[in-house]
Amino acid sequence: MTSNTRSGQTWRATKILATLGSASESEAQITQLVQAGVNIVRMNFSHGTHEEHLKRIEMVRAIEKKLSQPIGILADMQGPKYRIGRVVDGLSLVEGSLIQFDQSDEIGNAERLPLPHPEIFKALYPGARLLMDDGKLALVVKTLADNAFTAEVLTGGPVLSRKGVNVPDIKLDTDVLTSKDLKDLEFALDKGADWIALSFVQSVSDVLAAKAKIAGRAQLMAKIEKPAALAEIQDIINASDAIMIARGDLGVELDAAEVPSVQKRLIYQCRKVGKPVVVATQMLESMIHSPTPTRAEATDVAGAVFDGADAVMLSAETAIGDYAVEAVKTMASILTSAEMHIKEFPFDGPAPLDVEPSIYHAVAKAAVALAQTIEAKAIIAYSASGNTAVRIARERPAIRLFVSTPELAVQRRLSVLFGATTLRQAESDYEAALSITKETLKQEKLVHTNDAIVVVAGFPFGLAGSTNAIRVEHI
Repeated sequence: MTSNTRSGQTWRATKILATLGSASESEAQITQLVQAGVNIVRMNFSHGTHEEHLKRIEMVRAIEKKLSQPIGILADMQGPKYRIGRVVDGLSLVEGSLIQFDQSDEIGNAERLPLPHPEIFKALYPGARLLMDDGKLALVVKTLADNAFTAEVLTGGPVLSRKGVNVPDIKLDTDVLTSKDLKDLEFALDKGADWIALSFVQSVSDVLAAKAKIAGRAQLMAKIEKPAALAEIQDIINASDAIMIARGDLGVELDAAEVPSVQKRLIYQCRKVGKPVVVATQMLESMIHSPTPTRAEATDVAGAVFDGADAVMLSAETAIGDYAVEAVKTMASILTSAEMHIKEFPFDGPAPLDVEPSIYHAVAKAAVALAQTIEAKAIIAYSASGNTAVRIARERPAIRLFVSTPELAVQRRLSVLFGATTLRQAESDYEAALSITKETLKQEKLVHTNDAIVVVAGFPFGLAGSTNAIRVEHI
């Protein structure tokens, strides 16, 4: 969002996700994060117990009520993470050496390493790469045998027990939701999570299988962190409710030089079909232990805004960082500055999109164009499902978007959507609903008497899927 000089407030369109952890486990700490600018919180189910997550969920809902501010909750499933078994202390792999991998649970040494994942053994072939410890070690498969293979060390270094393994060159035949994930998923849905993040998506079938299990109880966000997913990316985007560009594992398995262009392309593809897109991982990583970011990190965050991302995510920065609140404030400041730059230099921002051949998209695009032409102070969208808001946000308006909906669940789900500030209303009559909206905005000093606003609604009013009208109103 841009600066609202009339009210003296600064507002922001790009949303902030923050991961909760040991640095943000009290109600006071989470409240500070929300007040600093967090819109949606992430529960990372790779860590912590159900009891710990439940405590955080209950605190978030209490804060939401106290602040009268909807807060989305994202439950991030661990997914099929691959790791080596236990190894002897002080083990180091030497470049050029050969080492055997097998499925034994015996402690590994300089000659063999345990890899308890039969699906990897089934899919490997000579020449396939193995990456360990987030890409710090690299090996290439040389020979295959029954339940074992030999690999040459390309890049050596220390090896610790239970470190992660990536196999970028192959598509593994595995369920995207493990037995642990299924338990975590049911727990998260039962406790009212608004979004489910699906890790290590490889194909559209992964998304469809997960959505079938979710059964409409939450929205699904597909995490793009496997190169295999890029082969079906448009289908994955279409089937998902949102996309997360998870640059950690993606950056391990892809050449680092490819990640920026992949990020830019995915953001555009998501915008084109009106799906929220989140850029994640290492955005302000130095702020885990430093009160200020690097200039490169600030540029990276701003770049996500210039590309048109809906949201950016903080991981360890807020989960275990020493400067969690400062990281959120810094993120908010960078986002706001980038958005103000785009307002002044529009061609530095997201590229305009073609109008989709539907009434709903056409109405949304026309509403944004109209609001900008008449210098309206706000766009008001009445939306029972939130779909109208998504279509308007797709156009990346420089004008503040208020979404009025009768459902708290919709408010929470829109916490990840670019530019959307949500309001609750249950009126079934247009004039009554508009009157209440105007009064609410005036009381909050978000608009002023005689300000022009553009209203997007459907008639019959209040009927989901009926968006068909644009009106110019005045406060």
